Amino acid sequence: MNISFTIREENAKLLERVRDLIRNEAMPLEEEYQREVATGDRWTYTERQTEILEGLKAKAKAEGLWNFWLTDSDKGFGLSTVEYAYFAEEMGKTPLGAEIFNCSAPDTGNMEVLERYGTEKMKEEWLKPLLAGEIRSAYLMTEPDVASSDATNVSMSCVRDGDHYVLNGEKWWSSGAGDPRCKVYITMVKTGGDDMPKHQRHSMIVVPAETPGVEILRAMQVYGQDDAPHGHMHIRFTNVRVPAENLLVGEGKGFEIAQGRLGPGRIHHCMRAIGQAEIALEQMCKRALDREAFGKKLAQLGANYDIIAECRMEIEMARLLCLKAAWYMDQGDARAAAPWISQIKVVAPRTALKVIDEAVQMFGGAGVSQDTPLATAWTHVRTLRLADGPDAVHRRQVARSELKKYTQEKV
Repeated sequence: MNISFTIREENAKLLERVRDLIRNEAMPLEEEYQREVATGDRWTYTERQTEILEGLKAKAKAEGLWNFWLTDSDKGFGLSTVEYAYFAEEMGKTPLGAEIFNCSAPDTGNMEVLERYGTEKMKEEWLKPLLAGEIRSAYLMTEPDVASSDATNVSMSCVRDGDHYVLNGEKWWSSGAGDPRCKVYITMVKTGGDDMPKHQRHSMIVVPAETPGVEILRAMQVYGQDDAPHGHMHIRFTNVRVPAENLLVGEGKGFEIAQGRLGPGRIHHCMRAIGQAEIALEQMCKRALDREAFGKKLAQLGANYDIIAECRMEIEMARLLCLKAAWYMDQGDARAAAPWISQIKVVAPRTALKVIDEAVQMFGGAGVSQDTPLATAWTHVRTLRLADGPDAVHRRQVARSELKKYTQEKV
């Protein structure tokens, strides 16, 4: 088996342009952009935020650096998943990175759904402006009253009534639903009864965000932070009527679509987490060389040499595992790729979290404060151990894959 992590020459040149825009134009503006959240209404974009974000997007689009995530589409660059991993890592180095190039979650997954399963009307109304970066979207799956790590528990009622479906229930951790530019939700609902097979009870339906009966109850906080103006919202649906034509594919196809939606996006978060780890290590090293205590540079105190070395080695291991998972995905065998995807979903956020935490320690009090981006980065990466599926679920899948090698029985 000839495994390769190479990137084609023309795409390596694209990557260098992305790296330059992030390092020299986006990163110098991220602190100013974040400060703007505290001015005025937290759930709107200030004039300066809009200027920064739209200015960077316009520059990226003008240079043709746009929609890299479309790895299997004539609308993209034809990147392999392995190649995209290098791009996503660079984007992960700044909170502004993914959106600058129109590669943000959950939009990428939602656009995959609309492109693969949407009607021509949906594509015109929702996919077209999403691809252009003119609107945002949200993906509504998890619910407050059931263990959503087992998606067969999803219980939002969706009942056919003539030419409409009527939705009732609650969703939470709906990332991006707080964004004033969020115009559409792709929503996992229950259309089948409990007498049906578990994986045929659910469907996905496209819900315009301004549909009557949709009520945003609150912004969920992550360690006390609301992530405004993006937000992770708790939403209630009360007799929400949606045209029947908005149901994707057909009743009972929710899990089939969910698997299609995951596509390469299944490890985009992992790729970006490695970029966050790289930035944290960079900040840690600079601090270790710039700061003195007890008459020595911090690098020379305690076990800091070992800490820095361990961080470097663990980042390299995580990157290689991410690339291997990406390579398996590129082979087109979802079953063969699955255990590798599960592995990296555990390893990438865990590694990034460790590196960021060590950087926080090196910065002392500043590390947990608003004076560095480390506390926010730590909070974000910690949520990945839940948001993209709990670690325990992924480890279960890895273990089952291993055990199958030694038994013919179900495990």
